[in-house]
Amino acid sequence: MATAVPTDSEIEQVVTLAHAIEQSMSRVLAGVGDAVRATVVTVLAEGHLLMEDVPGVGKTTLARALAASIDGTVGRIQFTPDLLPSDVTGVSVYRQATQEFEFRPGPVHANVVIADEINRASPKTQSALLESMQEKSVTVDGVTRQLPRPFIVLATQNPLDMEGTYPLPEAQRDRFMMRISLGYPDSAAELALLETHEGDNPLEAITPVATVGTLAAAISVCSRIWAAPAVKQYIVNLVRDTRADPSLHLGASPRASLQLLAAAKARAAMAGRNHVLPDDVKELAIPVLAHRVLMSGPARGSDATPMSAIADVLARTEIPRAAATDR
Repeated sequence: MATAVPTDSEIEQVVTLAHAIEQSMSRVLAGVGDAVRATVVTVLAEGHLLMEDVPGVGKTTLARALAASIDGTVGRIQFTPDLLPSDVTGVSVYRQATQEFEFRPGPVHANVVIADEINRASPKTQSALLESMQEKSVTVDGVTRQLPRPFIVLATQNPLDMEGTYPLPEAQRDRFMMRISLGYPDSAAELALLETHEGDNPLEAITPVATVGTLAAAISVCSRIWAAPAVKQYIVNLVRDTRADPSLHLGASPRASLQLLAAAKARAAMAGRNHVLPDDVKELAIPVLAHRVLMSGPARGSDATPMSAIADVLARTEIPRAAATDR
């Protein structure tokens, strides 16, 4: 049975909610509108976001601003080299009084999970997030427990050339819908930062603008946005072209196709449309695909980067003429 395309009223509710979350987050950090918008797109697609940049540019602050804007449960994990997988997922503790094991959930059992400096932990601990991110459940002592919905991981990581970092394995990077960088603020944004952070912490002034229920409803609306067969074919062509690109040793996976479509639907809904345009796909292709590919040996010796490789793929992949917008 075909899923009903969202009504104008439902689309308007998504637009209102997305705008409210963006406004709330922008009160804390100025000059990062693109990063805020990408974050909201990821949330409305119920994906996971990876923020990679040098320390001190506001990655954790952005994640905390989103968490404060949603009236749901929040878990925060500070990844360190001595962090154990059970510190993430939870652990069963034996209670002498009842002579039974009692499960104590870890911070991953929340609607919004902030994984701070994820690449400072060992690969074994990093992998503890894999099941939760993909299956939205965790298994401890042979018992599988479902995580609350919606479930969104916002992870930060420092560049790999910094001390004490471990590279995320390809399987874990592929679980993140998008990877973004904030970059250094311009002069005006940095001056505004000094003004807003001079006194009280602006995070403390944020009040929730969305409940778990309204967010879940908005996610459902975004999943029902119409994507024409030609637009889906465009996504498939883009992803397949990454696998044939000679500068790339590893192309994007089929999961990348699914997540690019989901992100494009969320962006379309935020723009007030009930259908996806090729421009939605083009706008999101780099943040959705670049962290999933690996450069080939010869390309690593040049100035090429995964982002530039995806940009080249975008430039040569033809946009379908039959990208119809009516159902």
